[in-house]
Amino acid sequence: MKHQPVPGLTTAPAEWPDVEGLFGLPGEPSRCWCRYFALTGPEYSALEPSARKAQLKEKFDGGSPSPGVLAFRDGEPVGWCAVEPRACYPRVLRSRVLRLAEPSPPTGAGAAASERPGEVWSVTCFVVAPGHRRSGVADALLRAAVDHARLHGADIVEGYPVDRGQRPKAGAADLYHGTLNLFLRAEFQAVSSAVPGRAVVRLDLRGATAS
Repeated sequence: MKHQPVPGLTTAPAEWPDVEGLFGLPGEPSRCWCRYFALTGPEYSALEPSARKAQLKEKFDGGSPSPGVLAFRDGEPVGWCAVEPRACYPRVLRSRVLRLAEPSPPTGAGAAASERPGEVWSVTCFVVAPGHRRSGVADALLRAAVDHARLHGADIVEGYPVDRGQRPKAGAADLYHGTLNLFLRAEFQAVSSAVPGRAVVRLDLRGATAS
């Protein structure tokens, strides 16, 4: 993937103090704390925002790779992208969007190696601070998310964006998934549009090199 740096923007694996500052702004991130996909519906509903915040903080205390990446402008965090192994997201695993896209896995000793599933990481959420939208932040975040996943062993990076061609009136409550055009610009391939207005996209990193 060819990187097109955005002047004034830098990206890095997320660290908790910066995430806490970005998510602490008024709005949905301060209520969700990026736990929507990491919990089942009943689990999510049972938790207050403070408990969701504590769960996200724990992700930074366990010695595992950061659960996302951040974008910075002039040293201040202005955007977040969540990316982790797909197994970390039970709501994704149970979603109709993915279920209709996922072919039956090959079985038996004779299944070709190229057909066997690799380690899939999922990009599930974008947060861009007000005043920094439509300025290249999401593009920079997605590139950084792919690099972060690659560094930690991902074979495939997957996303579940909104197709604005089919849903032109989609608002912020939907666009946190990212848009289809955002992923296509990053060379992801659409593999399913079985749910109208939603796509499943994948970038196969096997054999690819960072650029």
